[in-house]
Amino acid sequence: MSPNGSDRSPRRPMRRKLLQALTAGLVLATATGCSYNWEDFPRLGMPTPTTEEAPRILSLWQGSWAAALAVGVLVWGLILWSAFFHRRSRTKVEVPPQTRYNMPIEALYTVVPLIIVSVLFYFTARDESELLSLKKKPDVTVNVVGFQWSWCFNYIEPVAGSTGDAKTSKDLDAIPDRFKKDFPAGAGGVYDCGTPGTRNPQTGNPGPTLWLPKGKTVRFVLTSRDVIHSFWVVPFLMKQDVIPGHTNAFEVTPNKEGTFMGKCAELCGVDHSRMLFNVKVVSPERYEQHLKDLVDKQQNGYVPAGIAQTSHEKNRETNNL
Repeated sequence: MSPNGSDRSPRRPMRRKLLQALTAGLVLATATGCSYNWEDFPRLGMPTPTTEEAPRILSLWQGSWAAALAVGVLVWGLILWSAFFHRRSRTKVEVPPQTRYNMPIEALYTVVPLIIVSVLFYFTARDESELLSLKKKPDVTVNVVGFQWSWCFNYIEPVAGSTGDAKTSKDLDAIPDRFKKDFPAGAGGVYDCGTPGTRNPQTGNPGPTLWLPKGKTVRFVLTSRDVIHSFWVVPFLMKQDVIPGHTNAFEVTPNKEGTFMGKCAELCGVDHSRMLFNVKVVSPERYEQHLKDLVDKQQNGYVPAGIAQTSHEKNRETNNL
């Protein structure tokens, strides 16, 4: 009997509230997941890969989550074990025996995290090295120019009717020679620029549209005109910073046709959220036709690529040649 003369145990209201909270949480979790496609569950929130390189990134993501889950289950298990099997009500002892240290356990919780971090570092370094490696001659080269608050795309291609030469164009002075040496000979090229108000005519999605050919290796050469941006095509599962005075590059091979969303993934200022773009992957024939359409629109040559290399970058360029 409780102190106030009631037969109700003071623990029962707390247990009832806990049961109600768990029930509400279960209902909320199931209700919000009604539209979830269980076929997407193995990707753990990642979109469907649309390049040949993306499965490597997805595999690293899944492996990291598996390792985190295993560690989490172990930690949760130890917490619950200590809470249930070492509670005071079992021993009736006010203060249990105190242990100053336990060398095996201390060695265990020092060595195990080091092993986990080392394994994750190995797989991350292995995949990063492969993803950032550049082939000698890509099929297509696109200079992506980031600026507040949109994107320009220089297609470095020898298109009939285009003017200039990518290797000598003053507009591309910001691009290091180690990238220029792989440019096609006599690549007059064409360009396309957007504004935050630009829309894709087929989908209505905001931002300019970057066209790419399916099955071709595409090298993105990333330059900026002002601040640091980040070039992210969501289903490519790959993004890289666009840094003023420092040129980055990576390659992908799109293997699925369609129009996909891209965005800036670096907080670059007040209108960062408007720096959106589209990527349209089409057949090689349709891609070539699009370049000819840009020539017809008088979008020949190149727009300025960005801020020239800093002294540090110039030194690195000299050492790499």
